[in-house]
Amino acid sequence: MGSNFMTRTAIIHGGAGGIGAATAKQLSAQGFRLHLVGRDADKLAGVAGPLGATFTAGDVTDASLFARVMAESGFSSLDALVYAVGTINLKPLQRLTEADFFRDFQVNALGAALAVQAALPALKAAEATSSVVLFSTVAVAQGFTAHASVSMAKGAVEGLVKALGAELAPKVRVNAIAPSLTKTPLAKALTGNEAMAKAIGEMHALQRLGEAEDVAGLAAFLAGGQSGWITGQVFAVDGGRSTLRTKG
Repeated sequence: MGSNFMTRTAIIHGGAGGIGAATAKQLSAQGFRLHLVGRDADKLAGVAGPLGATFTAGDVTDASLFARVMAESGFSSLDALVYAVGTINLKPLQRLTEADFFRDFQVNALGAALAVQAALPALKAAEATSSVVLFSTVAVAQGFTAHASVSMAKGAVEGLVKALGAELAPKVRVNAIAPSLTKTPLAKALTGNEAMAKAIGEMHALQRLGEAEDVAGLAAFLAGGQSGWITGQVFAVDGGRSTLRTKG
C-alpha cells in the first residue's frame, strides 16, 4: 500500500477537466490530499473547494509551471502524479501545420515528461512505491484518419511509459490509460452533436461513448496502492473500440 491512508498525496494536472476532476473526486474519497493543476483558476476552485484541495493555475506549455506546482503543493513526498492533459486536434495531414505538431507534442508528451521530472524527488520520497498515471488514446493502437498529430504525440506518451517504467523502477510505477472518445468538455466538438455522438458510440462494442467516471475509476486504481504490482502498462478503456468488431 502507499503511505498512511489519511496522508497519501496526489497531484492531478488537468484537475478541472472531465477525467481529471472525476479522478480527483475518487482519490479524495480514498483519503488522498490533493493538489490540482489547470489553466482556469475559477474552474479549479470549483473542483478543489468541495474536496479540500489546493490548486495551481497555469499552462503546461510554460515550462516554469512544473516547479511552481511542486512548490505550491507543499508536498515533500508524493504518492501519485496524474497527468490528465490532452488535445483533440483532428485534421488531415495536408492541413496540419508545424505549429499543430509542436503544440500537440508539447501538451501531451513533453508536458508529461516535465511534470514527472519536477515531481520525481517527491515521488521518490514517498513511504512506499509511488505512481505516475499518464494518458494516451485509442487512436495509437487503432489507426484513424485525421489523427496524425495527436496519435504521434500520444504514441510518444506510450514510449515514455515504457522508458520511465524501466528507469524509475522499483520506486516509482508508471502506467497509462488509452481511452476512446469520452464525453468531456475537451471532446465537446465531437460529442455535443447528438446525432454524431450516437453514430460514434455505435462504433464501439458497448454501443456508447465513454463517461469521465469510466476512465477515472482506472486512474484512481492505478494511482493507489492496490495496483502496486503494475507498471509499464498501457490500458485500453475504450468500450472495445481497439480490439472488437461486432458488425460486418
